[in-house]
Amino acid sequence: MPIRTLAKPVKQAIAKEVVGLFNDRAKGEGPVIRQTDGLFGPQSVVWRVHGDVTTMLVGGVSGLLLQMLHPAVLAGVWDHSNFRSDMHGRLRRTARFISVTTYASRTQAEAAIDRVRTIHGQVAGTLADGHPYRADDPALLAWVHVTETSSFLAAWIRYAEPGMSIADQDRYFAEMAQVAEALGANPVPRSRTEARRLIQTMRPQLVSDDRTREVARLVLRQRAPNRLAEPFIGITLKAGIDLLPSWARAMHGLPGQALSRPLVRASAWGMARTLRWVFEA
Repeated sequence: MPIRTLAKPVKQAIAKEVVGLFNDRAKGEGPVIRQTDGLFGPQSVVWRVHGDVTTMLVGGVSGLLLQMLHPAVLAGVWDHSNFRSDMHGRLRRTARFISVTTYASRTQAEAAIDRVRTIHGQVAGTLADGHPYRADDPALLAWVHVTETSSFLAAWIRYAEPGMSIADQDRYFAEMAQVAEALGANPVPRSRTEARRLIQTMRPQLVSDDRTREVARLVLRQRAPNRLAEPFIGITLKAGIDLLPSWARAMHGLPGQALSRPLVRASAWGMARTLRWVFEA
């Protein structure tokens, strides 16, 4: 029997699990069909960067841990969502939004953005120090955007395209700016340099407290839905921590990974190759 025939059931089993991670079968969700009339198109850098399962998972973990260091962003999630009882659901909805705005038609992408803006407009509260916050605050939206895009790009470079040109990195930020601006973010970075500058500018506002540590525990103790997914989830979480800037790891109280780093990165590379094989045409 040909090896390709023997491998087919394995590929199908893995693909089913991965698709289930990103799509709520109870709601009838399936993978987003790529449309050429969307916000970006097949020649965009965004299509390239967002098209890899492993790098998006690793970047997503790292980006979320960065975002939660901002007390107002954390408060919006803490006070107005059920993430503590449904972390997987929240992560899946975020992944769905990214997929739709990246690959779906312009009409579908704009509808998704409008829905998120409506939700943000209903989220407001007061921090422990008495300062008010709103989820539609342009600066908070900018923090969420820059941490997310920086993390996705960093994961892509590390595990997919180490030689990515600076021009393409800048183009990624420039392309993604239209989503951030449509959501109401300001300022919005349009290059790698601008993204790094924005993160540095906002670092004095970041805080690590009991809430931050609880969220980090919830993210990093995610249980796999079944045994087949366990190694993939474990590798993703460790690689996400490794992707964090050293100052962010320190704020979260996460240990350095100098000794385990080679194994973590080799494992993530192996996972990336496996999942690309699973989803190859």
